[in-house]
Amino acid sequence: MKQDTIAAIATAPGESGIGIVRLSGPQAISIAGKLIKLKQGKKAAALPSYTIHYGHAVDPKTSKIIDEVILSVMKAPKTYTREDVAEINCHGGMVSVRRTLEAAITLGARLAEPGEFTRRAYLNGRIDLAQAEAVVDIIKAKTSDSLSAAVNQLKGRLSGELKEIAESIKSAAVEVEANIEFPEEGLEAAGLKVTARALSSARERLKELLATAGAGKILREGVKTSIVGRPNAGKSSLLNELLEEERAIVTHLPGTTRDIIEEGINLEGMPFVLSDTAGIRESSNLIEKKGIQRTFNSIESADAVILMLDGSEKLNKDDREAAKRARGKKALIVINKSDLKQKLEEREVEKLLPGVKIINISALKAKGIKELKKALRRLVDERGVRGSEEIIITSLRHKLLLENAVLSLDNALESIKKGMSEEFIALDIRGALDHLGAITGRVSSEDIINRIFSEFCVGK
Repeated sequence: MKQDTIAAIATAPGESGIGIVRLSGPQAISIAGKLIKLKQGKKAAALPSYTIHYGHAVDPKTSKIIDEVILSVMKAPKTYTREDVAEINCHGGMVSVRRTLEAAITLGARLAEPGEFTRRAYLNGRIDLAQAEAVVDIIKAKTSDSLSAAVNQLKGRLSGELKEIAESIKSAAVEVEANIEFPEEGLEAAGLKVTARALSSARERLKELLATAGAGKILREGVKTSIVGRPNAGKSSLLNELLEEERAIVTHLPGTTRDIIEEGINLEGMPFVLSDTAGIRESSNLIEKKGIQRTFNSIESADAVILMLDGSEKLNKDDREAAKRARGKKALIVINKSDLKQKLEEREVEKLLPGVKIINISALKAKGIKELKKALRRLVDERGVRGSEEIIITSLRHKLLLENAVLSLDNALESIKKGMSEEFIALDIRGALDHLGAITGRVSSEDIINRIFSEFCVGK
């Protein structure tokens, strides 16, 4: 582990009330003491842990005051990194914060790498790898539900559940491992049945965790929702109404939208990523044809589809083509232009996507938008998104490792069923334990660790 002292700006760039320069390492408090002239001649090294002090940051090269600051002192091991930590609160202008950071580096600190503070927390044993990844999820959380899921993981709920499952697998493996070491004892069939039951139970618990991965993906990335339909049905107007801002260009000319516009919204704690797509119709225009193909691709990858129909026009082949593409997806049918004379027959509309909810709106008059938002949120609830207090798998890395652990247990159970040698059973059990260990970092390569922490910002 590196024993040098690192420093970074821990707040977002730009003007703000406060800008924080964070230091961590054996010389953190010493460097802060040289950098900051404290009032009443106080010495930083003598300051009690978890105290804050007023002073001035002074340029070590020119002895000129950089800024009026507050110094926070936190001494190991009860800190974020389990190292000595100093945080310097400057005024939030970029110049003063940068100059303070540069001064800290001049005095012996090193500029931190992305995620290095959290990496040190992991390497020093304060958190495991799953908890470290939860820090990124908290920073990137778009809604209260995604924040709750990340906080649960940071508190160690996933790690605790995996530890319990791993312990049950280890207990089940005792007799198998013992028979490899002491083959003269012989492993009885009854003992193997007990082992198989325990492995089956652990497998079911892992599958329950895996069942939350779909909900976790939604919480992390949002519900990808494509708004599709014929040209001039009102897709762009609907996007603007859902966002409550003029994001998409709206004209009376069909084919205005040539490329996909994506924007995120929060509906009752659930993130949605809305895509306004090019209108579906036959076209000889090369650019428009490419836009329509992108619409088809958007439908293919979407979690949900809003099929937009023009209530002032009868159904045509473009509407039917859009509906055909949306089949098999979670969907809503939205009949727009309810403020105009209606020509659509609802019985015909119902045949497009049987069983799908139909909502009448006027995007122009902003009527029916609240009902549509509620219906969208209910559509996600139907997909099985769990309550905020449950353990939810939000990481693709965790999902893949859990799938591999389940596969290893499947192989072990199959070996028991076929009466194969204990060496084969033990090998698969060890494989399952290694996959679970890789989630929390008990078993993990340097390459994986580097990749995880590269997603962090520098100051975290």
